[in-house]
Amino acid sequence: MSTAEAGIASIGLQLPPLYMPVTELAELRNVDPDKYTKGLGCLDIALCPSGHDAATLAVGAAKRALSRWDGSIEDIGLIALGTESAKDMSRPLSAWVAEELGLSGTVRSYEVKHACYGGTLALRQALEWKWSGAGAKKAALVIASDVALYSVGDPGEPTQGAGAVAMIVDRPDAAAVSPISFPFSHPAFDFWRPVGDSFPSVDGQLSLDCYKNAVSECFRALIGGRDAREVLAEYRAICFHVPFPKMVKKSVIHLGEELGWSAQEAEELYRSKVEDALEWNQLSGNAYTASLWISVARALVGLKEGAPIAAFSYGSGYGAELLQLTAGPVAASAPWVSDVEEDLRARKPVDLWGYETLRGHARASA
Repeated sequence: MSTAEAGIASIGLQLPPLYMPVTELAELRNVDPDKYTKGLGCLDIALCPSGHDAATLAVGAAKRALSRWDGSIEDIGLIALGTESAKDMSRPLSAWVAEELGLSGTVRSYEVKHACYGGTLALRQALEWKWSGAGAKKAALVIASDVALYSVGDPGEPTQGAGAVAMIVDRPDAAAVSPISFPFSHPAFDFWRPVGDSFPSVDGQLSLDCYKNAVSECFRALIGGRDAREVLAEYRAICFHVPFPKMVKKSVIHLGEELGWSAQEAEELYRSKVEDALEWNQLSGNAYTASLWISVARALVGLKEGAPIAAFSYGSGYGAELLQLTAGPVAASAPWVSDVEEDLRARKPVDLWGYETLRGHARASA
């Protein structure tokens, strides 16, 4: 295999075993349910029981990706895990996963942190490792895994969620990724969590402004001097990091305004290229680093080989990057759909009392 051909060979997803409809949270908080469902575009909050965490989710996703790949654990030469749900300030979360998988020896293992952008950075690093030839005949295991919780009563509470996406970087069987991408960064305190704090702090309006600005900057770089309509029409789907679905829609509308489009034209871009890829995100809630890649996994389902998609990654603080992918031969059958279907079928609802109990556990362990 030529290093230029490296891409995503296999995908595995893992959602936690519990969930709570946002309408239940609205009842608990004495809020009109429409504020969460229509105002934010949310449906469910994926929740982890006591003892379940980002490492648990990462291991589950990794095992699924490995199970449908034709290589073996001995063929992995790098494991990179993007997360903002670290278990330790020194030991990387990748070490917990590698230990569970029996992955050791001549392996580069590390954790990547840049808020929700960390999973994308881990993937880019693994791809560049392969493209450079440094990976030789070895493959990389890249995982994005997070559990998103906010303080009780916080405006972000209905956007909570959890999930993991694992990707094996080897042949581009699931998707090829273009070496050309469009990054942008600008330091800001839009979302942060100081050492010792149990939950993040968020400047909601600044976060939305930063996200929209990053969208504009990255897509303008992609478009360059070309016709924006022609460029964006090329993509079968355009995926975004999903803090909550309505934030994505607002950003797409903002991009349309920046490009001088009518509101109707921007709405059509969202409806035709973006909306369908949010289906699984609405059921998982915000999974931080995994959020974009849950959307990408959904967008790839059923695509013919060579079909192009775009993927916009954003991490508070802030950094962003717009990637270009093309569907591989496995996308048409998309075996990773069974991961989501199995998890959704098996997961159990949490009532109001159960939710309060879980939150108590989360505060105690944070």
